[in-house]
Amino acid sequence: MTPPQTPWCQPVTLVGQHARLEPLAPTHHDDLVDAVQDGELWRLWYTAIPQPQDMRAEIARRLSLQAAGSMLPFAVIAHSGPLAGRAVGMTTYMHIDAANRRLEIGSTWYRRAVQRTALNTECKWMLLSHAFEVLGCIAVEFRTHFFNRASRAGIERLGAKLDGVLRNHQICTHPDAPGSLRDTCVYSIIASEWPSVKAHLQHQLTRPR
Repeated sequence: MTPPQTPWCQPVTLVGQHARLEPLAPTHHDDLVDAVQDGELWRLWYTAIPQPQDMRAEIARRLSLQAAGSMLPFAVIAHSGPLAGRAVGMTTYMHIDAANRRLEIGSTWYRRAVQRTALNTECKWMLLSHAFEVLGCIAVEFRTHFFNRASRAGIERLGAKLDGVLRNHQICTHPDAPGSLRDTCVYSIIASEWPSVKAHLQHQLTRPR
């Protein structure tokens, strides 16, 4: 009898100096409800961030995609400051393609208090390091709305390159822009670029802020 195959992308905890990425669980609910209210993040029409009352359903949705093998969701846990030990956001490996050793880092959001801090840079560094050095990915993608200028700038600061724009890629369901059409910017980092991107991210993490 052939034993069952182990999934290529398994739940894992990644630990850094500023943050810890641990498998998303229902127990993160209360922290995440508090986090999403910091800045009322769900009001951004070009993103898909859950409202407080929808957080439990969003956690369940991500865990169902994990069970199906297409997503690996994480809770982002702060290591220092007044939020130490609390979940301050979510991120995922998504669109997991084990056969071609590709995945996307996405469905990411952080509470306003930790945005544009070393925590975000370190989380990307941990996710990319695990993807390229442990999973052996040949490419890692990032996707964002054309009008999400902050997200696009952040992805480009990582060292990812624009592959192209998928025009009229999705129909927006946000209540502030129902029926509008999303143009999706697709970026990627490929395996041969990882050593340079890694050096760049490590420099960003060690330089004075």
